[in-house]
Amino acid sequence: TRLLVGLTALWSLVGLLVLTSASWWVADREMGDAAYYLKRQLLWLLASWALFWLAIRTSLRRWLHIGSLGLLVGLVMVAATLAIGTTVNGASRWLVLGPIQIQPTELVKPFVVLQGAVLFSHWRRIGLDQKLLWLAIFAGLILLILKQPNLSTAALTGLLLWLMALAAGLPLSLLLGAAGAGGLLGIASIAMNTYQRLRVTSFLDPWKDAQGNGYQLVQSLLAIGSGGPFGQGFGLSTQKLQYLPIQTTDFIFAVYAEEFGFVGCLMFLLFLAAFAFVGLRVALACRSNQHRLVAIGCTALLVGQSILNIAVATGAMPTTGLPLPMVSYGGNSLLMSLFVAGLLIRCGLESTGLDTAR
Repeated sequence: TRLLVGLTALWSLVGLLVLTSASWWVADREMGDAAYYLKRQLLWLLASWALFWLAIRTSLRRWLHIGSLGLLVGLVMVAATLAIGTTVNGASRWLVLGPIQIQPTELVKPFVVLQGAVLFSHWRRIGLDQKLLWLAIFAGLILLILKQPNLSTAALTGLLLWLMALAAGLPLSLLLGAAGAGGLLGIASIAMNTYQRLRVTSFLDPWKDAQGNGYQLVQSLLAIGSGGPFGQGFGLSTQKLQYLPIQTTDFIFAVYAEEFGFVGCLMFLLFLAAFAFVGLRVALACRSNQHRLVAIGCTALLVGQSILNIAVATGAMPTTGLPLPMVSYGGNSLLMSLFVAGLLIRCGLESTGLDTAR
């Protein structure tokens, strides 16, 4: 557990440094203050670390108890974005409460893990009505996220639940059916949303429309390629100056790759592998199947979302709006990431008997 605390602290610290480098130019140009994004991220980081320690100090039993309520509140908030949400880049993903912007699709993720663990750990002991109720609620959440539209987060949520169900030992026929239904839903979403269809076609050949739909990916690939073996050096990315769009959130990895090069990217991937390894060791050490599923879900969420973000930046999958956990700018993502990391460490504490919870 100490190792996980150290890895989490290192991840959030490096993330802050990378964001500082990626954001100063655009912050100075658009806000008149080069440290604008850094200051705001620091405030969110303090709040997120407070939530991180609260997650560690509170019994996992309590978190599991409020998992269903958190999921239902998140479902209502996601639905609210479709009615009164703020539209950014053609997608209604935000609720604005005074000076604070809330992105419910980020904040609901930990509760998906918690309630998924409750449902799948009790799968063989609960009635068909309860199974269908919670599966319908999860399906409703995914459909609402698709409606925003936000295919990447919907796919991540579905994949996360599928992996947890697989780890819980649910019947293979059910898992295959769910995978097939999810695939058909994704295809239907792409077919119905023109911008998603354009993203898929531009991903296949971004250079065909390098100044249009393929622009983001082309600039990201140029940034990554410019990094070479050892990078341009911290703060010395040129693509972030006026070429690479969304460089503080979805494509922040491209800035990192340009400044730290192939060796830096390899080190980050090895760091993710180490985090995944330690997270799975925690899961295997858990005495309760429910706690084991929470640990697996938390590890899969943090590492899986990171890999998907990197896959987008490197052109291995179509452009989507997934932030890089603990690195991308945004308070909602930061709160979610550190809360999930805290839950994982809580699993480790309870598996070793070091219970200091309230």
